[in-house]
Amino acid sequence: MARRSNGRGWNSKVVGAALGVTLLATSASVWTAQAGPADGSSPEATAPATPGGDVRPTAVTIAHASDTGTRGINITIDDGPDPEWTPQVLDVLREFGVKATFCMVGPQAQAHPDLVKRVVAAGHRLCDHSVSHDTAMDKKSESYQSQQILDAERMITKASGGVRPMYYRAPGGAFTPYSRKLAASRGMRPLGWNVDSKDFERPGTDTIVATVERELPNGPTLLFHDAGGDRAQTVEALRRTLPQLKEQGYSFGFPVR
Repeated sequence: MARRSNGRGWNSKVVGAALGVTLLATSASVWTAQAGPADGSSPEATAPATPGGDVRPTAVTIAHASDTGTRGINITIDDGPDPEWTPQVLDVLREFGVKATFCMVGPQAQAHPDLVKRVVAAGHRLCDHSVSHDTAMDKKSESYQSQQILDAERMITKASGGVRPMYYRAPGGAFTPYSRKLAASRGMRPLGWNVDSKDFERPGTDTIVATVERELPNGPTLLFHDAGGDRAQTVEALRRTLPQLKEQGYSFGFPVR
């Protein structure tokens, strides 16, 4: 999700109680945080999405493209799972036959393993979105970044019944060369976005839909949320946006690996 200066009460309650982590925020540029590879080259490979097998590294560069080509769209859903809103998002996705990538916060996954398993069973992909959703992670030590990424990976994998995240999305786009290399070494392709629907701000369904339409030329990876507050506008915006995109000749896929 994009960086924001507002508080994250829902997450601070979960994480603060479990880990004593204070959430931080910053207004720094997302695109500055997302820019540039960590080194000159890295192998493209796939990580196992099911139990068993070795973890294979992915590219360290931040993925934005869709595996369905130039007319492909990637729907990505951040910050859950949430017992009220994730099921509604899943219902809309099923209604229109769309697969999505769910970027989960570790303690949320740990608290709702049934929802993580439901996401996997429906054919969607998992993404590591850190433990405490600290949008200032890029200002923290490497040991802190490692804890945030690897602990969340373990929580999500356990909650799913052994299915590992295939991507890592830094909160607020707060990537560092170190965090990208670490995630890639664990088989999690760093994942960016091109279109921030701004649904987190709850500006109204019409505004969310209009934002997606306006920003779609920026690229194929769309950012929505299924947690962090009332997501009724998000559910309705997806219900309107998905068929519109299909009518315009877009197909839905996953971010490149």
